[in-house]
Amino acid sequence: MSQQGYVATPPYSQAQPGMGGYPAGFGSSPAQPLYGHYGGQPQSFPAPPTGLMKPVSSPSGMPPSEVSSQYGSNIQQNGAHPQSVLTVVHTPPTYPAGPGPMQNPQAPPTSPPAQQPFQTAPPPTMGQSTLGPPPAGPHSPQMAPPQSPLAGPSMGGHPSMGGHPPMGGMGRPFPGPPPPGSGGFQQPGPGAFGGQMAGPFQGGAAHMSGPPQKKLDPDSIPSTTQVTEDDQAKRGGQVYTTNLRGQVPPLVTTDFTVQDQGNASPRFMRCTTYSFPCTADLAKQCQVPLGAIIKPFATVPKNETPLYVVNHGETGPIRCNRCKAYMCPYMQFIDGGRRYQCGFCNCVNEVPTFYFQHLDHMGRRVDLYERPELSLGSYEFEATLDYCKNNKPASPPAYIFMIDVSYANIKSGLVRLVCEELKTLLDNLPREDGAESSTVKVGFVTYNKILHFYNVKSALAQPQMMVVSDTAEMFVPLLDGFLVNFQESRAVINNLLDQIPDMFADTNESETVFAPVIQAGVEALKTAECSGKLFIFHSSIPTAEAPGKLKNRDDKKLINTEKEKTLFQPQKGVYEQLSKDCVSQGCSVDLFLFPSQYVDLATMGDVPTHTGGSIFKYSNFQVEMDGEHFLSDLRKDVEKAIGFDAIMRVRTSTGFRATNFFGAIHMNNTTDVEMAAVDCDKAVTVEFKHDDKLSEETGALMQCALLYTTVSGQRRLRIHNLSLNCSAQLSELYKSCETDALINFFAKSAYRAMLNQPLKTVREILVNQTAHMLACYRKNCSSPSAASQLILPDAMKVFPVYLNSLMKTGPLVGSAELSTDDRAHQRLIATAMGVEDTQLLLYPRLIPLHNMDVASDVVPAPVRCSEERLTDAGMFLLENGRSLFLWLGQACPPELVQRVFNVPSFTHLPADLSSLPVLDNPQSKKLRSIIDSLLDQRPSAMKLLIVKQKDRSEMLFRQHLVEDKGPHGGASYMDFLCYVHCEIRQVLT
Repeated sequence: MSQQGYVATPPYSQAQPGMGGYPAGFGSSPAQPLYGHYGGQPQSFPAPPTGLMKPVSSPSGMPPSEVSSQYGSNIQQNGAHPQSVLTVVHTPPTYPAGPGPMQNPQAPPTSPPAQQPFQTAPPPTMGQSTLGPPPAGPHSPQMAPPQSPLAGPSMGGHPSMGGHPPMGGMGRPFPGPPPPGSGGFQQPGPGAFGGQMAGPFQGGAAHMSGPPQKKLDPDSIPSTTQVTEDDQAKRGGQVYTTNLRGQVPPLVTTDFTVQDQGNASPRFMRCTTYSFPCTADLAKQCQVPLGAIIKPFATVPKNETPLYVVNHGETGPIRCNRCKAYMCPYMQFIDGGRRYQCGFCNCVNEVPTFYFQHLDHMGRRVDLYERPELSLGSYEFEATLDYCKNNKPASPPAYIFMIDVSYANIKSGLVRLVCEELKTLLDNLPREDGAESSTVKVGFVTYNKILHFYNVKSALAQPQMMVVSDTAEMFVPLLDGFLVNFQESRAVINNLLDQIPDMFADTNESETVFAPVIQAGVEALKTAECSGKLFIFHSSIPTAEAPGKLKNRDDKKLINTEKEKTLFQPQKGVYEQLSKDCVSQGCSVDLFLFPSQYVDLATMGDVPTHTGGSIFKYSNFQVEMDGEHFLSDLRKDVEKAIGFDAIMRVRTSTGFRATNFFGAIHMNNTTDVEMAAVDCDKAVTVEFKHDDKLSEETGALMQCALLYTTVSGQRRLRIHNLSLNCSAQLSELYKSCETDALINFFAKSAYRAMLNQPLKTVREILVNQTAHMLACYRKNCSSPSAASQLILPDAMKVFPVYLNSLMKTGPLVGSAELSTDDRAHQRLIATAMGVEDTQLLLYPRLIPLHNMDVASDVVPAPVRCSEERLTDAGMFLLENGRSLFLWLGQACPPELVQRVFNVPSFTHLPADLSSLPVLDNPQSKKLRSIIDSLLDQRPSAMKLLIVKQKDRSEMLFRQHLVEDKGPHGGASYMDFLCYVHCEIRQVLT
């Protein structure tokens, strides 16, 4: 039987006009709304008659099924399921006998808190979020008064609610109809679900009706911190063995050890659900995207076994003759071991003589556990010449450092800083495990509007410079001595690095080129017949006369219009061709930008984003403030594990296939994912679609094969295999969902869609698809309950907080206060993020430090990401993988301030403090060790910003409190939950 969680009671009738700070609500569609698969050609449909809602079809872009099959009575309840319930009833607060609505059965009935009339402005933020009693101290500015109403008028009567839900989950109603249409990814005709819609999102005044509102206790709504704590308590510190098909791994936030026993570790592959629906119709009905997030080079912790390398000699890896899948645990040996049946396409293949082995009484090979490819989920094969370009062995890659020596970079001190750092950094170039030194070669270029190449051959006493001023026809002026081994040429290179800052010290040249710089790097690698990476240190928009010249096209007037998307579309032509040239040569580009104004990052970042590269941005760079942050990024970037000239293919068993790919990748055709380089932080998100039925017996199998060149110049194949369950019961799919993987998929889909569709449409699609996923669960998997209850599947109960946070991110929020380059940057870096990165970005960790136990090694448990959790006497650390803030309340105890900052009190703290002093006391040591451990875990360095309560800089910090209303627009979590509930009810009527 189904576990009902707990109940809450606001009533609703209409909802309010503009919800939670999104301009004009989520709804009010354009006269000719555009819909279609994310990224697909939008089609237009006639606007629906007012008051009718258009349903949404599946994300798969398949036409929607008829109403009856979409949510028809022909679907049986799919069995019991842990879920969360929160009720909303439409009555004045008269309590039934027994536990009151939205109360803990154990708690004494509470009297309703003070009432407050509905405000037309979006309601203030809500959320008391410690797990204990509310913090003391006066509310800080913009802090919600304790009786803040839920979103929407007519939401009266939520008696406060005690405690946390037993099995998370909740039910709760929501104001306002859904946005007209714009759904899943295609749109059926008007009125498929019929039903009148009241109110707000259509515009029109909303009136207060029903009893006045009461506060709904924010602790009663599902909490991300609680979910992560519970998972850590239940599965933390354990060994996760991968021997079962379709098992759901621990959350990315949980510490666990993986033992590979036939399926790839979740560090390499995670799925949106570990139980695929058997048919396309079921997939269309539930609208849960079927996807995998693959991080082929993920870092394996020291206490886990590194990947084995298998060498089959001249013959190369054994593969299925028909579908070309590589030998793996899903191959079934038959006929006494002489043949095997492929698990992917069922083709029966002969076993090569050298590979023959007898079977035991269970039909398994006797050497099963001696061969990684038969017993493990992940392993590598040494590739033969057939897998190399032009059938020639690969060469070790090269790293080329390309420094913009224009006026801005010389004046800021950046050029000197880079040159000094490279002298020591080049000792740490990546190398094979066990190798004494790196075989990666290095080269150096400086440039402004012309390029300077340097000959640093070890035989020379002095480096030699060669200048290329014709940037239209780029070539490399020297063959020998440009790419060298650092150890051999160390003296000449150090000599060069000493000279560069002085050589250009008096420059007045402020114009730069950009595309020719990348072109030069590609030509150099072509000449040397190797792959590699360009590290470009660049300051300004390239305005010099040369290919790839850009002009300022930043136009704030386009924000919130149909044309806003053009701000994020890269300029076509030169850069598009450059990306292709880079990928075919295995040349990855990492761009370090130091802009003081607009640089058209959408275009400049296009090549890095398609070549497996990274983009780092340091606005208004100052050596003393930002130098250490930049150098940490550079060190991580140069030293990290990486493969070059890679091509990846994802094969699947019959019945479904990979149809869509998101990442820092290039696609020449529909199946081959090409990456000039792939490092330990880059992930590719893959979407799957049915092309036939799947069977519960055989499940769904996938194999990711990545062919690449190692840092020592070997060609290898890295294989990751994963087997999932299949079910005709939707409850199995919902039970096996992984919220963190789902939100990664939604973020990448939305960020791609915003290139082709207005932001408003993209946001509507997100909400609509969420409402459909949750409505389908409600209809088919939960036990019957009042329409006023919001019922969420246990595995997805915090999905709404992540989705709301995604819609408040810079790229999707549409605010003229945000810089276009910053929005473009966030959009591009998210493209290649793995599950743990998007999880942290969309729900930052807010760690209370004022009461930490200095004797313990443990980092204090994070609290909910809301202003209500801050206390005037507190000190909090907030991090999201990109930014790091230390927030201090005005009443922070002087002794704590003294011990951490070495000043007597809060008022003595200087305004521009950007680092912590190194002090010899337990509090200082503990805080610095917490920060160091966070910096160590994250892919990019984070600059510490120290924020004093009520300071100007607090605005930056506040935009990361994702449960509150967004400073640039966007609803609070509480309001958004209400809104989603309304959408769900709309879908169900």
